[in-house]
Amino acid sequence: MQLSLEGVSARHPAARSGSAAALRDCSLQLAAGEAVAVIGPSGAGKTTLLHTAALALAPSAGTLRLDGVEPWALSRGALQRQRGRLFLAPQAPPLPPRQRVITAVLAGRLPQWSLARSLRSLFYPVDIAAAHAALARFDLADKLFERVDRLSGGERQRVGLARALLAPASLWLVDEPLSALDPTRAARAIDTLVDEAAARGVTLLASLHHVEMALSRFPRIVGLRAGVIEFDLPAAEVTPDRLARLYAHHEDELSGPAPEAAPLAPPVPVAMQCR
Repeated sequence: MQLSLEGVSARHPAARSGSAAALRDCSLQLAAGEAVAVIGPSGAGKTTLLHTAALALAPSAGTLRLDGVEPWALSRGALQRQRGRLFLAPQAPPLPPRQRVITAVLAGRLPQWSLARSLRSLFYPVDIAAAHAALARFDLADKLFERVDRLSGGERQRVGLARALLAPASLWLVDEPLSALDPTRAARAIDTLVDEAAARGVTLLASLHHVEMALSRFPRIVGLRAGVIEFDLPAAEVTPDRLARLYAHHEDELSGPAPEAAPLAPPVPVAMQCR
């Protein structure tokens, strides 16, 4: 799917009416099947950009097009069908706590299911094998029938990403997918997303705090600061100088994922007395 933003401005999803735009005069074009990472300090407008591209937010100015079509000019039904072609993975996926993992993952298929099939799947999951395979890509196959409220934050985040593998979407919009993951699982999760998107011809736009991960996994990097695109470059051209300017006064955020922990040494026996 092609994505085009021309002079788009938009407010943060949680912003009050009349507040300043979090995204200002943004112009960005993604070709079908392209993988692009968005980086920038906290408050740069990354979440607003993704929610706008996902048709969760209407631009307050400018024009957004998907495959050349302006979705906000369509009827309500046609707009809903366009949303069904998109997949948005928020940083904290809204998973009902008492829901089983298999149900949460199969929810990725809701846009292509009838209401009757959706309701039936709540009680009798219709494609257990597909859900199991998607979870396996994120090291969660053993959690298939667990309840969501028994998962850690990182496991919930990976369940949200596994949904993408079942969604009938041609544009994936992924917001900070690695924030709750350890370095090893973060690397595997981003590799899975990038590889699967490429294999399926899906366009991928992901916001990342992990700058080194973005530079090593994505061929194109967009630098966003204070709602404005500061640069849009091949990863090889994103120099330390550019990053320093992008993260000025936010230097503590300019870091890659922590190195993998070294194997723990065998514990040393300690004599203890209990009273």
